[in-house]
Amino acid sequence: MPGLRGTPAGIRRGADRIDRATPASRDRAVDALRAFAILGVVLGHWLVTALVADGGTLHTASPLQHMPWLAPVSWAFQTLAVFFLVGGHVATRSHARARADGVTYGRWLRARLSRLLGPVAAVLILWTVVTLALLLAGVDTGTVRTLVKLALSPLWFLVVFACLTALTPLVARLNPLWPLAVVLHVDLLRFGLGGPSWLGWANVAAGWLVPFSLGAAWTRGELERPRAGWVLLTGGAVATALLVVLAGYPASMVGVPGAEVSNLDPPTLAAVAFGLAQCGLALLLRDRLRHAMERPLAWAAVALVNLSAMTVFLWHQTALMATTATALTVGRLPGLHTLPDSPVWVAARLAWLPVLALALAVCWAAFRRHEQGTRRPPSRVGPGASRGRPASAPARGARSPRSPISVEPDTRGADTRST
Repeated sequence: MPGLRGTPAGIRRGADRIDRATPASRDRAVDALRAFAILGVVLGHWLVTALVADGGTLHTASPLQHMPWLAPVSWAFQTLAVFFLVGGHVATRSHARARADGVTYGRWLRARLSRLLGPVAAVLILWTVVTLALLLAGVDTGTVRTLVKLALSPLWFLVVFACLTALTPLVARLNPLWPLAVVLHVDLLRFGLGGPSWLGWANVAAGWLVPFSLGAAWTRGELERPRAGWVLLTGGAVATALLVVLAGYPASMVGVPGAEVSNLDPPTLAAVAFGLAQCGLALLLRDRLRHAMERPLAWAAVALVNLSAMTVFLWHQTALMATTATALTVGRLPGLHTLPDSPVWVAARLAWLPVLALALAVCWAAFRRHEQGTRRPPSRVGPGASRGRPASAPARGARSPRSPISVEPDTRGADTRST
């Protein structure tokens, strides 16, 4: 098998089983895009988030505060638009197939969202216990607030994603230009005409609705030609550059502590334009990703990331804080507890990444059961990410009893793995 030479025999056999258990109709590029987006968010947070030890307290800081020339790092790892692109695509496919199979909207929506509840409940319960323990131990309330805010920050994404998923029947025919126009007018009112800052929160829904509705356009077959990808990539990139250079938007595509304007909290027109460029690039890479995913080892890695997507997403900040707190017992260490104000800190943080990955692996082993639960028989409710199959066609794949992943979506909405 190509790509498996030199790999231990057990891993080769496992990758081969996963590869054989996957229906030929499955569009592996969709799963690859989802996995890359997840890893992009994780690495991005680990690279631009610092917990600085200052006396008896911890507070957050970012290397982007002190080294603004690192802004391109945020361009590489701010991949949320790809999440919503894939989420809109699989949600609209799922709903179309559910309607064809006679499944009601309520049952479909419960299936799509139910898989979120277990992992989210586990995070909330653990951090409620941790918070009470820290307060009872006399830990500074500012430190506790910092830790809780960081741990629970991924939940905002899930709330927005759940709301957009609930709107899938309406989004299925929505032209992405409509939410884009809302973002444009909100920013014009805020920044151009001096309107109140709270208007920006309308962009939390409208801004992420742009890539989500692009996913619906993908389902409708409107983005299949390379021209669509090139228009999005070049148009989004040029618009982003003009907004940063001429309109004064921040160059960083993530929030920077202390900055007057954040491109992400709430989303600005610059962030949405940048997301369009990302979506265009993702669409252009589909064929190459499909080819790359023909290699069993590469596909097995992507499949396993998707299987634990929620666990990785919800617990990666906890892994960072657990590592920081544990290492603090031996003193203030560069790259973990020191101010991120020099390239030395960057080099030290890069050296810590394997340790953070190990901490995340421990979290994954402890909490993945809340995501995977008890497997149920395959159902037609989930859409699958299929290639060349009409939206109304029932899936015919089956889960291999020897494979660690279900290659057929189940009634819990397996394609919510895009979250």
